[in-house]
Amino acid sequence: MGDLFDSPGGNEAETNAPRPLADRLRPRALSEVIGQQQVLGPEAPLGVMLASGALSSLIFWGPPGVGKTTIARLLATETDLHFVQISAIFTGVPELRKVFEAAKMRRRNGQGTLLFVDEIHRFNKAQQDGFLPHMEDGTILLVGATTENPSFELNSALLSRSQVLVLERLSLADMELLTQRAEKDLGVALPLDGAAREALQEMADGDGRALLNLVEQVAAWKVEGKLSTDKLTARLQRRAAKYDKSGDEHYNLISALHKSVRGSDPDAALYWLARMLTGGEDPRYLARRITRMAVEDIGLADPQAQEICLGAWQTYERLGSPEGELALAQAVTYLALAPKSNAGYVAWKAAMRSAKSFGSEPPPKHILNAPTSLMKEQGYGAGYAYDHDAEDGFSGQNYFPETMKREAYYLPVERGFERELKKRLDWFTKLRAKRG
Repeated sequence: MGDLFDSPGGNEAETNAPRPLADRLRPRALSEVIGQQQVLGPEAPLGVMLASGALSSLIFWGPPGVGKTTIARLLATETDLHFVQISAIFTGVPELRKVFEAAKMRRRNGQGTLLFVDEIHRFNKAQQDGFLPHMEDGTILLVGATTENPSFELNSALLSRSQVLVLERLSLADMELLTQRAEKDLGVALPLDGAAREALQEMADGDGRALLNLVEQVAAWKVEGKLSTDKLTARLQRRAAKYDKSGDEHYNLISALHKSVRGSDPDAALYWLARMLTGGEDPRYLARRITRMAVEDIGLADPQAQEICLGAWQTYERLGSPEGELALAQAVTYLALAPKSNAGYVAWKAAMRSAKSFGSEPPPKHILNAPTSLMKEQGYGAGYAYDHDAEDGFSGQNYFPETMKREAYYLPVERGFERELKKRLDWFTKLRAKRG
């Protein structure tokens, strides 16, 4: 069973079989890896670990095609560890037990095991816990790979025993280096002009494996001269943008949209909205989140903002896609340019904290109704001042619990309509102090 998981050896027929370009160009040393210098450089985490000879368990977090598997395999070579690769998608508890038993046998014979687990986030909590004793006693050095945020998908116990390293999508400069390496292996230059060459690299969207597949396809074309971008895109279907509606990218892009609105940048906000919609996000989810932005970041600085969002939401429900998406775009534009205030949001959170701290305190008796004689005898309603009978329609009485110090939660800003509300609040505060 070990052969199913161990590094591929293969017979002579398999060795001589045609290999995809991506497999042929797999680096043979860490120095050949393109990109990821933030983890591989001399002063970066892996560079320091290898120099000191102390490699710890690792979690590689990054998008597809950026070298997670390759780096793990090369780490095993650099440290003389036996490399074993499994995928959480195809591996169950019985197979894991066999992997651990084989690793124990190797350890007894003097060799350690680097266990590379692809898609490690797909293991459930119990399966993830199963790695812990084997990591702690040195049976395995675990290197996990995930495209999802480890903070959300991996157990805290597993994370505490590993170092999370973030691998980044390849830059266009990295993609050009990879393209040149592919052309050298193929022995031909791609039949593309400069703009088309860059367009091909952009189609791969930072995924090195995807780029090599595209390069291999284009290199096989029999064409005269060099193709333009238009001719290239006519022959190739562009890859869909990387967007997982339930994954980490979902949260990254909604965060980018929200912060662009908060930062009063309508152009950036429209871009992120378009990215999410073209990626297949549910417009109703976006309508809900846009309305939340109005409440959280604009609030009473522009009370109309919430109505604009609700109106856009209703418009989308009536028109559907794609026509209704314009209403959402207009709402986003309005929010980005509206005056900003989170005073209402901050005030509500402060009030909630107080409610949890003083939740059992009763209201002062003077503001309680007294529908029965017993309640009147208990002092309910005694001394209540009817505000409409007071000067300026304001009595200045205390409405907090008698045992609780008065709090100031709502602190409006000097922006938009809240400037007017601040004047009113300051006036009532002054009257309250004057009337005791």
